[in-house]
Amino acid sequence: MSAVVEAGTRGVADLRKIRTDVVGSLLRPQGLREARARFDEGTITAAALRVIEDAAVRESVRLQESAGLDVVTDGEMRRLNFQDSFGGSVEGYDASRSTLKVYERRVEGAAPGQRWDIRQMHDVGTAVSHRRPAKARLTLGRNRPLEEYRFVAAVAERPAKVSLIGPDRISQRFAHESSTAIYRNMDEFLSDVVVIERQIVASLVEAGCRYVHIDAPGFTAYVDPPSLQQMCARGEDPEQNFARSLKAEAAVTANFPGVTFGIHLCRGNQRSMWHREGAYDAIAERLFNELPHDRFLLEYDTERAGSFEPLRFVPKGRVVVLGLVSTKVPELESIDALKRRIDAASKFVPLDQLAISPQCGFASDVVGNLLSADDQKRKLERVVETARAVWR
Repeated sequence: MSAVVEAGTRGVADLRKIRTDVVGSLLRPQGLREARARFDEGTITAAALRVIEDAAVRESVRLQESAGLDVVTDGEMRRLNFQDSFGGSVEGYDASRSTLKVYERRVEGAAPGQRWDIRQMHDVGTAVSHRRPAKARLTLGRNRPLEEYRFVAAVAERPAKVSLIGPDRISQRFAHESSTAIYRNMDEFLSDVVVIERQIVASLVEAGCRYVHIDAPGFTAYVDPPSLQQMCARGEDPEQNFARSLKAEAAVTANFPGVTFGIHLCRGNQRSMWHREGAYDAIAERLFNELPHDRFLLEYDTERAGSFEPLRFVPKGRVVVLGLVSTKVPELESIDALKRRIDAASKFVPLDQLAISPQCGFASDVVGNLLSADDQKRKLERVVETARAVWR
């Protein structure tokens, strides 16, 4: 077994049943942001930037391990946006490289705690983080998730997981109407997406990764009226989109024995703003029973998520990771309040099938949410403190 594999699997028990989790991204240190800006301007090299990224990853791992989390990530320190796991790895899109300034411009004048206006999503930039067409059939170019995993696995004492954007969001951020010369329909496009995602997952498994986390924020679009209206305005059938995505998400994870798969749903996370609202009720039964993932990481920090009642559809053996600790606001949740929320959820799914995490990442893109590094630290520690109080 290689040194990377040994490091990446060190301390692994049953990752399907761990009580604490983390979604993926952490706040980028100021020094990293400054280095990224200099790289975008061409005043430092990629090698120089990587040295600074390496240091940021090491620090993010120390933060998570010192908090006591059962699993860690690299904090997505090398990504400008969480969707770069796919958009920055594939070739074939009519897209261009993004910069730190692109993401800063996207949130200029926006107010935290409000619904985010996503019009700039359509600007030219990295695929998936922007809605772009294809100019050729998609292929895997640079396998960025594998590069990320190899480094974090070598420096982490706890098991490291990797977050990948899932086929549902990839399909929603594909300008299919401008790509018919390449892909006749969405089924054909998603077939290529699944092949590429399975290549990435297989490479991670080969390198020793035993927990792959799929980010699927777009599933809440199927319960959000404005998002449904946008689909219909493009001539799409939301029910058909939902069914197609369930099938594709399941196909990505098929036949990887011994690997834990998680899937994360939220309602958007941009500079302490949100994108969608709506409870899980309308999609819960199909979501929990047609997706084979071991862990469902669900946003549950505000009333926008609705009640815990849809959790009654969760099959035995699956774990629901309750995203109760907000990454959008600095206020620290009390342990007693979190325990009451977990108790309420246990009325619909057994306590043994529950876990806890932050509601989303702290920085879905390089700009990050409006919290301090100390706020972030206290929130991660609160997740662990609560888990110990509930499950001992």
